[in-house]
Amino acid sequence: MKFAISLPLLLSLLVTSFWTSNGLAQTEKAEANQEIHVYDFEALEPLLYTESDKTYIVNFWAMWCAPCVKEMPYFQEYANNHPEVELLFVSMDFPKEIETKLKPFLKKKGITAKVVLLDDPDANRWIDEIDPNWSGALPFTIVFNNKKRSFHERSFESLEELEIEVHKTIN
Repeated sequence: MKFAISLPLLLSLLVTSFWTSNGLAQTEKAEANQEIHVYDFEALEPLLYTESDKTYIVNFWAMWCAPCVKEMPYFQEYANNHPEVELLFVSMDFPKEIETKLKPFLKKKGITAKVVLLDDPDANRWIDEIDPNWSGALPFTIVFNNKKRSFHERSFESLEELEIEVHKTIN
């Protein structure tokens, strides 16, 4: 038995299939930050060090920080292009705003990397423990593995600039 399908029907099926699968991908991305943990510094600190040669990027940011928001897509794109690198966004926003502001913000911006929220009132202590040269200004980024570590108290203006700094740190 032969089965014939018309070209318009075939195209319609392909388009429908594409949009359905793309919709699933978007749903997965949208659900990526459904659970945002709130840490004090003692709980966060182990995430700032590693025994492995894997590269980690930890970016301290806040929704109210315009340079932070501007650079976030560069970090997300870097993570998308380099799955061997682990990216962590550490939000300095208010815990009570996770559901009402933070999650909608991340969804709108397409941020799928892991996000945690740091809620520790003793900033004078933990800022110095992270880097004595850090003034506490945002954004602040740490790039590290078990051999090297670099600190960046500034915003990245492009994906290329971020790639250069990460490459310098890990090589």
